[in-house]
Amino acid sequence: MKAYVQVYTGEGKGKTTAAIGLAIRAIGAGKKVLFLQFMKSKVYSEHNILPSLTNLTLETVGKPFFISKEGMKSKEELAKWGDEVVVFESGNPPKDYVALIEKGYNRALEAIQSGDYDLVILDEYNMALFFELVSWKQTEQLLKARNLQTELVFTGRGAPQELIDAADLVTEMKEIKHYYLQGVMARKGIES
Repeated sequence: MKAYVQVYTGEGKGKTTAAIGLAIRAIGAGKKVLFLQFMKSKVYSEHNILPSLTNLTLETVGKPFFISKEGMKSKEELAKWGDEVVVFESGNPPKDYVALIEKGYNRALEAIQSGDYDLVILDEYNMALFFELVSWKQTEQLLKARNLQTELVFTGRGAPQELIDAADLVTEMKEIKHYYLQGVMARKGIES
């Protein structure tokens, strides 16, 4: 069976959730899955169940701190975050964060070449691209190095046009209405 490249992007909720659903479907069919999360730590509810599933490997490339590009957020928004966010000039992301993401990138490269997995999901990879923690050149290497029997999925907001063009399937999650606007924060088991 031919494998494809998929992208789940957009401003709406559901990108990681869709990828988890795909992973469940794949392991239900006896396939081996690597679910590699970028820019996340093990604080989400899926971390309580996914590691117990046969044929699924869950790994995270942690989130040492929140980051934001200069000019991306207003002074008022940044004041709310206080010391919890590191603001960087475009083209100069925090080196320690880049080094951490590099480990995840190398793991992804190894996994998609190995043939050990039928499905490799790179959760929030698009955000790592947006924040310049990985480059488009590195992403092209991933696409070229992929074992053609390995389905590859990229999730996260802001997928660049180059990735959209390279993919075989692109789904955009579009927010129409969200209870966040009413002040409802992330709910355990639903958003986190």
